[in-house]
Amino acid sequence: MAERPIKAAEAGNAPSGSSSGHSIQVSALESDKGRTAIADSVVAKISGIAAREISGVHDLGKGVSRAFASVRQRVPGGKPNVAQGVSVEVGERQCAVDLTIIVEYGVAISEVAHAVRENIIEAVERMTGLEVVEVNLSVDDIYIDMGDDDSSSGRSLQ
Repeated sequence: MAERPIKAAEAGNAPSGSSSGHSIQVSALESDKGRTAIADSVVAKISGIAAREISGVHDLGKGVSRAFASVRQRVPGGKPNVAQGVSVEVGERQCAVDLTIIVEYGVAISEVAHAVRENIIEAVERMTGLEVVEVNLSVDDIYIDMGDDDSSSGRSLQ
């Protein structure tokens, strides 16, 4: 993710609501009883799960990270890394998300990207109260299903 400081207006002085038409209550993170800080990893996990909910998204992350994740999941007790391929910047009231996706062959990439962006914005804003100022997507690969029942039968073009 490119180094991009969130401006003062973005980090806390902006009015509630987002440019995407979603209305959020930003002040929910602060009250006279205290403040709520949300870790980058929380926003990354929410974003990763929301992206994977979209039909046409095969996986997230670049080739090497996907290979390591595959090995890690095969180890007894290994858990999937739902934040794989996701990078976030979280300010006091706003956040930005960058993610790398692998799409399935035959899908309209622009439509998948739009659906992923909207789903991430909705999920993050609803669950955290943060305003999502941008969701940047990078399509790293295309997954081709070779037709076998084995989940490892698909092939990636690289």
